Amino acid sequence: MMEHPGWVVLNRGVNGQRSDEILRRFQRDVLGESPGYVIILGGVNDIYQGRDVESIRGNLEGMYKMAVESKILPVSCTVLPYNTMTSKAANNRRILNTWIRDHADKNGLPFCDTSEAVASAQNPDRLEGTPDGLHPDVRGYKKMGEALASVIEANKAAIS
Repeated sequence: MMEHPGWVVLNRGVNGQRSDEILRRFQRDVLGESPGYVIILGGVNDIYQGRDVESIRGNLEGMYKMAVESKILPVSCTVLPYNTMTSKAANNRRILNTWIRDHADKNGLPFCDTSEAVASAQNPDRLEGTPDGLHPDVRGYKKMGEALASVIEANKAAIS
């Protein structure tokens, strides 16, 4: 965020949490802070643990709704790949990412394809670079940050 020195960024992400766990602390960690934007990137740990797509959708939709009702602009982000995904997990991720994109479009919410920022060009169900097969490398996180900053910049008028 060095390119945006006026931005205050609060990282409320918790490593390993599922979308239901994020939803449970959303009031405290997001709504209680009254930010202009909230980046909602959840679901990968749900998929990793074999949770069903419908429950993940419900949790994400709950976060989007709570944010909008609180006059906070949610940035809808796609679920990232990881290199040990089974074909079932990869299919569920694709289904969920299509829903996230469609939901954002239908509801006029900012959308960021964070998955595309970190995915391999040869196989979008795998990470381009990774230290452990589960998380993006530094370059991937930088690309995600750039993509998110671009989406936020493009939507600044929505909260002005």
